[in-house]
Amino acid sequence: MEFRPLRAFVEVVRQGGFSQAAKTVFATQSTVSKAVKQLEEEVGVPLLDRIGHRSVLTAAGEVVYRRGVKLLADRDDLLAELNEIRGLKRGSLRLGLPPVGSNKLFAPLFAIYRQRYPGIDITLAEYGSAQLADRLQAGEIDFAGALLPVADEFEWQMVRREPLVALLPAAHPLVERGSIVLSDLRDTPFILFDSDFALHRVILDASRHAGFEPQIVAESSQIDFMIELVAAGLGVAFLPRMIASQRPNAAVRQVKLGGPETEWVMAMVWRRGAYLSGAARAWLALVREIHGDGRSGQNSISD
Repeated sequence: MEFRPLRAFVEVVRQGGFSQAAKTVFATQSTVSKAVKQLEEEVGVPLLDRIGHRSVLTAAGEVVYRRGVKLLADRDDLLAELNEIRGLKRGSLRLGLPPVGSNKLFAPLFAIYRQRYPGIDITLAEYGSAQLADRLQAGEIDFAGALLPVADEFEWQMVRREPLVALLPAAHPLVERGSIVLSDLRDTPFILFDSDFALHRVILDASRHAGFEPQIVAESSQIDFMIELVAAGLGVAFLPRMIASQRPNAAVRQVKLGGPETEWVMAMVWRRGAYLSGAARAWLALVREIHGDGRSGQNSISD
């Protein structure tokens, strides 16, 4: 039995619903729902009787919950003892994170890691993609958050896949569409992140593949500034949907950007064949625990 679906189920019962459980395990409500369904399929019986918006434990659910709480507690105790043996009472972890998306994706991981390993010193550095790649290759950091694809010299574990949205002035003729492609924007000026950001490269490469060279009217490292430029009617900007949704603006409309080359795919990246300390291995194990459904591009690492 996998522990992740079991933990999701236990938290649904503890928190009294899927929504609150999702916040506790740092996942979406749909992810928690799928995890509970996976557990029900594994044990072969329903665990929750869904009555309207409420969920009540079945007889089997009561057994699984009672045993599950003990199993999870035993697992935590086991990990704590093994961490003592592995020396994770002390050590260091060096992380390089991009400015875009880190608060949403990596802050929850950081909080869990700090709770599990309070004795580990964590150094955080925030850079654009080019500087992160240089520092990672030089061995100055253990891991970096980076957009895929990455160079062959790196291994990776996917963290999040998000569609990009085009941020358009409210009066733009394309805002009524449910979805657009980059070629629809060939006559609209582009507002891009500066060239040190991977998203700059993603948009330019996708535009050229679509057969045009965009007119760039502004480049910036500040999301809020870019959105205000859009609101002023200067052009179109591009953001991952999860980030754009956090920054509503009455003068700006968000339209999904279609096409396989316009996805924002964030991964945790490290040097291929690099030595990973116990603290670094614990970080990677946590990333896989929380985001293990994502594809990986790495060799297996044994403890």
